[in-house]
Amino acid sequence: MAQYDVIVIGSGPGGYVAAIRCAQLGLKTACVEGRETLGGTCLNVGCIPSKALLHASHQLHEAEHNFAKMGLKGKAPSVDWKQMLSYKDDVIGQNTKGIEFLFKKNKIDWLKGWGSIPAAGKVKVGDDVHDAKNIIIASGSEASSLPGIEIDEKVVVTSTGALELPKIPKKMIVIGAGVIGLELGSVYSRLGTEVQVIEFLDTITPGMDGEVQKTFQKLLQKQGLKFTLGAAVQKVDASKSKAKVTYKLRKDDSEHDMDADVVLVATGRRPYTDGLGLDALGIEMSQRGQIKTDGHWQTNVKGIYAIGDCIDGPMLAHKAEDEGMACAEVIAGKAGHVNYGVIPGVIYTHPEVANVGQTEEQLKEAGRNYKVGKFSFMGNGRAKANFAADGFVKILADKDTDRILGAHIIGPMAGDLIHEICVAMEFGASAEDLALTCHAHPTYSEAVREAALACGDGAIHM
Repeated sequence: MAQYDVIVIGSGPGGYVAAIRCAQLGLKTACVEGRETLGGTCLNVGCIPSKALLHASHQLHEAEHNFAKMGLKGKAPSVDWKQMLSYKDDVIGQNTKGIEFLFKKNKIDWLKGWGSIPAAGKVKVGDDVHDAKNIIIASGSEASSLPGIEIDEKVVVTSTGALELPKIPKKMIVIGAGVIGLELGSVYSRLGTEVQVIEFLDTITPGMDGEVQKTFQKLLQKQGLKFTLGAAVQKVDASKSKAKVTYKLRKDDSEHDMDADVVLVATGRRPYTDGLGLDALGIEMSQRGQIKTDGHWQTNVKGIYAIGDCIDGPMLAHKAEDEGMACAEVIAGKAGHVNYGVIPGVIYTHPEVANVGQTEEQLKEAGRNYKVGKFSFMGNGRAKANFAADGFVKILADKDTDRILGAHIIGPMAGDLIHEICVAMEFGASAEDLALTCHAHPTYSEAVREAALACGDGAIHM
């Protein structure tokens, strides 16, 4: 067996990026992956395929609702579900093959199979045991469920099954009003499915800025999604073609039933570390099943590191990528760094929702003296021309120093617009710095500048 400087376990965004960065830094690197394709959950059954279906279903929505307004006459296209799934699979294939190419380009060995760590410095894949000076665990996460719910990925599905349904259901119940549930709920709603969302808490998208939550829910309801909030799901009874969801309303403990063709369980994800042999190694874990690491992503066992969804922090592909690069740099003797205060979050519905930094609720709780600059897309010329004027940009800045503390966007291209503010925050910029920067007209990004102006003397176009 070859002697490696680094073996990475898992080829998701954190793992494959860590492997590439290690190789770029001159370290002999291998990556362990048991799937038939590289890319982990994100590329195979997560971020990428869901965005393909979001894009396709949004085009249908535009054809049905906005084409005629622009003088584009004719019948809206019908849905060929089989072809839409084929398009989705093609997108997956292009991305996973791209990772294979990058591995070959950077001379990274793909150790095919499921990995375990029999001892520090050893990684077992199949019957082979490989030596590694350093090991990076990037094993990712898996969908979590609730007691009383049995997943069959046919009638009661996780996001994985929801991306492969044999036909478009007439009715779908989504358990959980978080990112995954709302994105996939939006896909099926656009395709004609009646979508009912059941959420335990009294608001959707837990942890998000309160004002954005309320606006977001109203817009989704306008699109046809229905919500039952403050409801605790008790059980799901499924047959071959139907399911019944039983839940209790927390406000009065009353019990209710609801039927659907498909139930999507979108109640979050949990770290996936089964089979790695962490207990035998004595690697410290948190109560939530996360691998504990120090400030350099190293576990309590020297030479074994962990990144991404299997450690603390938001379960986001880009967070894992940042940690992968930083961890590789630490191993190579450099100063790896991740600014956890400037990691954006995005929901790819329409409109998109994006955030970075702190919410108003967090600032109030911390007793911070802050100010709010807000601008509606109704005042943005490009948004109005594109039938995308719902939503707003909100910037939170320190009242004394004007330093940007957070930003929250609901509107067109929010997931791209947020990065201007991320860069500003990374450099410790003030709202005035954004306000004094010339923005091209007509662009959606002008709404960001206007929100920054609103932190000062006031927006121009509102």
